[in-house]
Amino acid sequence: MTEATLPALIQQMLQPGFYPHAVSEPIQLIQTHVSYVLLTGDYVYKLKKPVNFGFLNYSTLEKRHHFCQEELRLNQRGAGELYLEVLPLTLEGEQYHLGGTGEAVEYTLKMRQFPQEALFSSLFEQGKLNETHLEELGRIVAQYHGKTETNDYIRSFGEVPQVREAFDENYEQTAKYIGGPQTQVQFDETKAYTERFFAERGELFASRIKNNYIRECHGDLHLRNIALWHDQILLFDCIEFNEPFRFVDVMFDIAYAVMDLEAQQRKDLSNAYLNTYVEQTGDWEGLQILPIYLIRQSYVRAKVTSFLLDDPAVPDAVKEQATKTAATYYQLAWEYTKPKQGQLFLMSGLSGSGKSTTARSLAREIGAIHLRSDAVRKHLAGIPLMERGGDEIYTPEMTQKTYARLLELGTILANQGFSVILDAKYDQQQLRHEAITQAEKHQIPLQIIQCTAPLEVVQERLLKRTGDIADATADLLASQIKQFEEFTETEKPYLKILDTTQPQQAQLKEIIH
Repeated sequence: MTEATLPALIQQMLQPGFYPHAVSEPIQLIQTHVSYVLLTGDYVYKLKKPVNFGFLNYSTLEKRHHFCQEELRLNQRGAGELYLEVLPLTLEGEQYHLGGTGEAVEYTLKMRQFPQEALFSSLFEQGKLNETHLEELGRIVAQYHGKTETNDYIRSFGEVPQVREAFDENYEQTAKYIGGPQTQVQFDETKAYTERFFAERGELFASRIKNNYIRECHGDLHLRNIALWHDQILLFDCIEFNEPFRFVDVMFDIAYAVMDLEAQQRKDLSNAYLNTYVEQTGDWEGLQILPIYLIRQSYVRAKVTSFLLDDPAVPDAVKEQATKTAATYYQLAWEYTKPKQGQLFLMSGLSGSGKSTTARSLAREIGAIHLRSDAVRKHLAGIPLMERGGDEIYTPEMTQKTYARLLELGTILANQGFSVILDAKYDQQQLRHEAITQAEKHQIPLQIIQCTAPLEVVQERLLKRTGDIADATADLLASQIKQFEEFTETEKPYLKILDTTQPQQAQLKEIIH
């Protein structure tokens, strides 16, 4: 669209004199099919186009005003410092004014402008996105979901027919791409898997509703809608225009960036994000429903990319690239349906022997769920993870409960095809025996990894430990050594001993083999 064919309002908004503040020239205009976005330097002005696509309806001034307000309200939750205010645009003669006193002819959302390099997607492309960023994102999204609203109406969107609707629509809209970026086998098998999931897992969906995991979420939480700016992670541009896209299971929100990173061959980063998030929320059971949302997110990405193939205005070179990209995401959706062999790893060793560090590296390497007894214990006690636990959470009864919960979660998830690391001392034969019995009963492969290090190294590590959820201190070592029960002959076939003062990679390879 040339400037001459733009609406008069937008033409005037491209003039520096339109604004009551200094601007960076030239003012940049970005158009999407639903909005005009004007970048002025310090501020961004976003206007909604008068369009109606069914799932999104901005056709009247009243609706555009309403959705501007909604966009402001909803984005206050994750990016309050970016979203400033909704301003009326008024008209006097031929001249439009920002925030004038007359009758509003349009509305604009005013936001703070930040550099594109701050986006997680840009950081990723530059090779600057690391595990620490993703762990912090896990914490931020957990806090975000903790504050989101839920009620009976919102929860109703978690019922199977409601969730299923989007899947059915995806299959209808993509059948025509079979033989192009999609294959018949992938289409049939992905569809069969999701249909079976909905038919057989009704109780799981019901438990998500009952436990308040259907909330007013972000709805579009991928790497391009997350920014690191002024040392803060911001979650912006959430879905304001469509309730079913926003009233979703929290795992729907999580699935987007997990899928994003896995598609880019960075399972280590997606693992850092996922493990941190579920540890923060204690929603390990939610991992059972995650596959269906990973499929949905990758399938939607494939579908939307496929739509470019139908547009005569799109150049051939772009279509060729779109075909490849869509094919990648269709294949990823299909791969999520494949059965996987679950397995259990029991960590064992003194506090400070390197169990958690080893478990974290192993998790990143094989995409395992890392279950730390410290986190499980504090969730059971109902205390914040970073709060120091009193003696009451370290009674024999509480320890018994913690190990029972660890094993219960480990068994549930390993039965669903997850690799699970139970990260605890496992210093008692009875506790190890219970885990081995469960694994044998469910035919889950199991390994015990005992972490060792010289006593002075262990003491030094505990003295230096800060900013972790673990409460153990160096003065507990003597009693831990005394309590440790040696491995029996029946346990030894499962046992691998790992010296945590030696290079880790080679030792982990032997465990993974």
